[in-house]
Amino acid sequence: MKQISWLLGILLFLSPLQMSAQKQDTVAVRETRIPVLIERQDNELFNLRIDATQSQVLNDVKLSFGKEVNLNEIEAVKLYYGGTESSERKGKTYFAPVDYIPSNTPGKTLAANPSYSILKAEVKAPKRDVVLKVDQKLYPGVNYFWVSLQMKPTASVLAKVSVEMTGVTMDNRTAPVKVVRKADTHYMGVGVRHAGDDGVAAYRIPGLATSNKGTLLGVYDVRHNNSADLQEYVEIGLSRSTDGGQTWEKMRIPMSFGEHEGLPKAQNGVGDPAILVDRKTGTIWIIAAWTHGMGNGRAWWNSQPGMDMHHTAQLMLVKSDDDGKTWSEPINITEQVKDPSWYFLLQGPGRGISMDDGTLVFASQYIGSDRIPNAGIIYSKDHGKTWHISSLARTNTTESQVAEIEPGVLMLNMRDNRGGSRAVSTTTDMGKTWKEHVSSRTSLQEPVCMASLISVKAKDNVLGKDILLFSNPNDTKNRHSITIKASLDGGVTWLPENQLLLDAGWGWGYSCLTMIDKETVGILYESSVAHMTFQAIKLKDIIKTK
Repeated sequence: MKQISWLLGILLFLSPLQMSAQKQDTVAVRETRIPVLIERQDNELFNLRIDATQSQVLNDVKLSFGKEVNLNEIEAVKLYYGGTESSERKGKTYFAPVDYIPSNTPGKTLAANPSYSILKAEVKAPKRDVVLKVDQKLYPGVNYFWVSLQMKPTASVLAKVSVEMTGVTMDNRTAPVKVVRKADTHYMGVGVRHAGDDGVAAYRIPGLATSNKGTLLGVYDVRHNNSADLQEYVEIGLSRSTDGGQTWEKMRIPMSFGEHEGLPKAQNGVGDPAILVDRKTGTIWIIAAWTHGMGNGRAWWNSQPGMDMHHTAQLMLVKSDDDGKTWSEPINITEQVKDPSWYFLLQGPGRGISMDDGTLVFASQYIGSDRIPNAGIIYSKDHGKTWHISSLARTNTTESQVAEIEPGVLMLNMRDNRGGSRAVSTTTDMGKTWKEHVSSRTSLQEPVCMASLISVKAKDNVLGKDILLFSNPNDTKNRHSITIKASLDGGVTWLPENQLLLDAGWGWGYSCLTMIDKETVGILYESSVAHMTFQAIKLKDIIKTK
């Protein structure tokens, strides 16, 4: 009996230890929803968070690519260890201690920063199923890992990747996995402009248009010293693509004022461009605001009433008649459109339109004598020889975009300083009078930011329907979640099933849309992964309703 009691005692003593040994920590997995840049050596695909209380070692991570994925376009799959968590964030749930691949550090935007994570496994030329062998010791507390995807330089900008994390092994046993966010598809992108390209600190304010020859023309601020708005050393840059956005030519500078009248370049900045293609003549126009002097103070506050460059910002145009290869000398139209009592007149950045009757239209904004900003339009009835300005569409509005929703009917979609949502008005008389649209301040949420709006006629798209396409950060407070939305009823409704999230990450949030062909829309935007990111998206991926 004593021997039996002794054995029972041993079993009772060992039982808790055996139970403890069988316990495992759960691996929390967040799949990213950000563009996969073809030129990058690393793109975040999955983030793993392991709160190690029982487990000792992460052995491996298993992935499976979807059957539709062209594996020949994938260079490699990698797994990195990002280290541990800081005590000050205890009790909060994060999936990375830092940004593993910086998007705003010049010259360091294409690959994982080796200071922040360690490469533990790499599989080149992967098969459908991938095993990333790690055998990484887990420190007590939170441990971070992430899976990276590297595409081949020849991968198509239209390629898509679907992938599933099929298993994780810890302590040589299958570990429980909790997927906290999944993404059905990863869309490719191209970083047209990265921080540090051509020695430039930052690129901002995208505009995008398709020429009559099918060339994609992207414009933007070239902000040499930092990311600050005018007044600074800023020029207008342009990138051309003749293959649907797959590759982009060396940057051109269509508009710059150098050291005009002996002032430093930072007191001759020009920025916030919009681009327009005259469909009848093929001429391409860029409009931008030039600020001369102002002692490097911010132009929004330091531009003053008046008409000449020594007092107020100047509204400038350049044009190209050779598909954007070369550009004219700047043309000053300030005298034609500005009221001397206004503090600041400038365009709505992004793109303008060529109406069915040939009228050229840019969105506009001005700060009136009462210091309140107002949005409207600037237009030309003679293909750019003379220009006119409308009445204001709505007070306390700034950056807007214009679309022709019916012949002769213009819709102005405006950034509203009241916050939370976009303001929308329409006009049938070129802005002499405006009518608030039914969707105004109700249908399109925004965090007070620039947005894009284009009208795609039924004859110009594969669906054979009149479509409005809209893009912006899809949030009421913050600039993240860049989303393309579609309306099939002239902007009255924007159904959730006709939307596509492109980038859930944080960024400056400006975007501009254009049609590449009848099936595909292009977007140039300030993303979380590059200063100027281009993506090409099929309409069928955005519009799900029949």
